[in-house]
Amino acid sequence: MPTRAGFVALIGEPNAGKSTLTNRMVGAKVSIVTHKVQTTRARIRGVAMAGEAQIVFVDTPGLFAPKRRLDRAMVAAAWSGAADADVVVLLIEAHRGVTEGVKNILEGLGDIAKGRTVALAINKIDRVKAEALLALSQEMNDAFPFVRTFMISAEKGHGVEDLRDWLAGELPEGPWLYPEDQIADLPLRMIAAEMTREKLTLRLHQELPYQLTVETENWEERPDGTARIDQVVYVARDGHKGILLGHKGETIKAVSKASREELEEFLGRKVHLFLQVKVREKWLEESERYSEMGLNFKDGNARTAPRGGLLGAGLPAPPVAS
Repeated sequence: MPTRAGFVALIGEPNAGKSTLTNRMVGAKVSIVTHKVQTTRARIRGVAMAGEAQIVFVDTPGLFAPKRRLDRAMVAAAWSGAADADVVVLLIEAHRGVTEGVKNILEGLGDIAKGRTVALAINKIDRVKAEALLALSQEMNDAFPFVRTFMISAEKGHGVEDLRDWLAGELPEGPWLYPEDQIADLPLRMIAAEMTREKLTLRLHQELPYQLTVETENWEERPDGTARIDQVVYVARDGHKGILLGHKGETIKAVSKASREELEEFLGRKVHLFLQVKVREKWLEESERYSEMGLNFKDGNARTAPRGGLLGAGLPAPPVAS
């Protein structure tokens, strides 16, 4: 049998389950998952094998109405991921149905869909009754000509294997893009930073998770087989630093312990993790911070179209979900 390989972009509103589905498909954690929206920033590629096919998942940031430079760069990355993919899967939540945000994404899909396959995956199907699912599927397919519709639960695994097998058959014939045992194309430094950011996001409340970023400053492989990892958490205000550290440093210690344990499980060896918290008032306006997150700083400029061919084709930027 000939081998197949290609890119699949998962798009949808924040919290639709894109990161959970990516991790489920890959069989390992490559994308952070929290209960808070807009946690995925960079387009994280997870690599899954299905028979003779290699599926490279592009887990894009959620599509939403951008307000800040970082928001605009994230939305641009999402549309760019879709524009670069062989197959696009729109993920929606069964219990939320056709929201205004979903309607806006459907409008933006028109230009992206040219020349590529677009499927629909209705997620979290365990939350609604069968009749409601059928009605939602009909409404979505009336609004857009999806090639296929899948009913899934990314969290529980229902329907995920059928979706993976179908995607494998839709990819173009060709050699694999990555070694068979590679599960992500992100540098380990960035994966480590994302794991720590996930733990911070789960621990903190309200706006603070969106006002911080984590960078792996140093990675040292030691002769005894362990790794020393030094990370910096950048926050925008002095008050944020105090919240992050917590009473007698309890918060940052708990975050460091949780992140270290997950890194050790991921790497399969002992890790020495050291976290520092630094105040950088303007980090949201520094291009280097965006590069560390895998985002394009210029995409954060107001009223710019996403990268990945849309501007080059002379097309307007697709609308974004509210």
